[in-house]
Amino acid sequence: DVQLQASGGGLVQAGGSLRLSCAASGFTFDDYAIGWFRQAPGKEREGVSCISRIDGNTYYADSVKGRFTISSDNAKNTVYLQMNSLKPEDTAVYYCAATIGVRSRYLSPLEYAYWGQGTQVTVSS
Repeated sequence: DVQLQASGGGLVQAGGSLRLSCAASGFTFDDYAIGWFRQAPGKEREGVSCISRIDGNTYYADSVKGRFTISSDNAKNTVYLQMNSLKPEDTAVYYCAATIGVRSRYLSPLEYAYWGQGTQVTVSS
């Protein structure tokens, strides 16, 4: 079974940094992508970033471009989300998820079948 384990959340002041990790296991093939999503109270879950294991392409929501960087360590089957210059509006529960094959909308939660548990990120002003 595919399993995803997210970690690295915490409390940070505005302007600070955090690095989230998503450890993936159970894949028997390499044609998948890992995405990061977030959900703030009262809001819909939104895509933050994604990295494709197929072609290495990365995708970012406009709200995080230039501040967040996604990367992967294929040997460890782990995807990282480096979050810099954090803002209070980045506060949310962050989830990692996996999708198999090529997708047309890598930042849409609807494209993802496998989800890890969330990790809370709180940015204080």
